[in-house]
Amino acid sequence: MDAATTISPAVLILLGPPGAGKGTQARMLEDKFGLVQLSTGDLLREAVAAGTEAGNAAKAVMEAGDLVSDEIVIAILRDRMAQPDCAKGVILDGFPRTTVQAEALDGLLSENNQKINAAISLEVEDAEMVIRISGRYTCAGCGEGYHDTFKQPVEDGKCDKCGHTEFKRRADDNAETVASRLTAYHAQTAPLITYYDGQGVLKCTNAMGKIEDIASDLESIVGNAMS
Repeated sequence: MDAATTISPAVLILLGPPGAGKGTQARMLEDKFGLVQLSTGDLLREAVAAGTEAGNAAKAVMEAGDLVSDEIVIAILRDRMAQPDCAKGVILDGFPRTTVQAEALDGLLSENNQKINAAISLEVEDAEMVIRISGRYTCAGCGEGYHDTFKQPVEDGKCDKCGHTEFKRRADDNAETVASRLTAYHAQTAPLITYYDGQGVLKCTNAMGKIEDIASDLESIVGNAMS
């Protein structure tokens, strides 16, 4: 690791709707480049459990049934990014969601002379995503994943992995809900695409192919962004 990498850990942002594979790809990038994936939900839970000042503030807000403010999220993110395991850099998943949050993030990074190395948009086709997500189901016994179209058990009604005969679906994995979530995502994210394109850090990749092909594209993007 050279001095520049030590002083300025990489900051990558993954943009993509639910089901686009951000979590899967982020874990692979973690392993490849020694980065740490940070998702807003996990950050909030960890900060609350740790009893940090920002975590306690978030806990009070959540217990009151309110949304945690951007200021609290930024404070929690600041604390987390200062920890030793983030020395090589982080992958932000689910934050920022708005241009206001993006500007707040820029402010946080400038405190440490850091910058966004790349904001990577996982491009998907809405119609295909509805099919992909609404067709998902899992074995109620071992959690093995299946799909109505792409992956059915070899023996109908019986899990290939454990032999269990009961399966389950998430209540929100239906076509209507998925379509609504995609519409909301595009409305929310379109300004971010413009924002990061304007900064010259936006990168786009086709996320409709095989997992390994997407991973290869992302490794190339991230490798160039970190060099």
